[in-house]
Amino acid sequence: MLSGRRLDLLDPSPLDIEIEDIAHGLSRQARWNGQTSGDWAFSVAQHCLVVEDIVGHLRPDANAAWRLAALLHDAPEYVIGDLITPFKAAVGLDYRDFEARLQHAVHIRFGLPPETPKALKQLIKRADRISAYLEAVHLAGFAVEEAERLFRKPREAVRPALHPWAPTEAKARFLSRFGRLCS
Repeated sequence: MLSGRRLDLLDPSPLDIEIEDIAHGLSRQARWNGQTSGDWAFSVAQHCLVVEDIVGHLRPDANAAWRLAALLHDAPEYVIGDLITPFKAAVGLDYRDFEARLQHAVHIRFGLPPETPKALKQLIKRADRISAYLEAVHLAGFAVEEAERLFRKPREAVRPALHPWAPTEAKARFLSRFGRLCS
């Protein structure tokens, strides 16, 4: 990692995980394989911030730990990249197990339970789908009907501003939000 940490990908240790590495990697990972409008790719770091914000809209009473889990929901992608969902399914369970082990290490590193509680997992998944729908329509060139079919139209009136940021801005905003959630 850029921090100098050496992360064993097959047996990741929470002690080898640094938030700066996560923010740096996620800010340079493109959602939609980079197939979005704008001068910059819409990064996974920015997506994580959108999902965390949507969790706050859906559950205004969500505590900082739940919001931190939402912010870190795609943290393993700082190492393994952002594979599109159909490709993850094609790769199979070994990939999902690998991703889960890394997610557990990230959670332990930042004081979260290794396994995300079911209610929180469902809330994050709902926010993730809302974000995917909005990204598809506003950034990735999907027709509304196609996005509705693939992601379901959100019932909630959640409309975060979606314009891609430069990687340095995405990293800084991710680290800033992480700091506020952990203080």
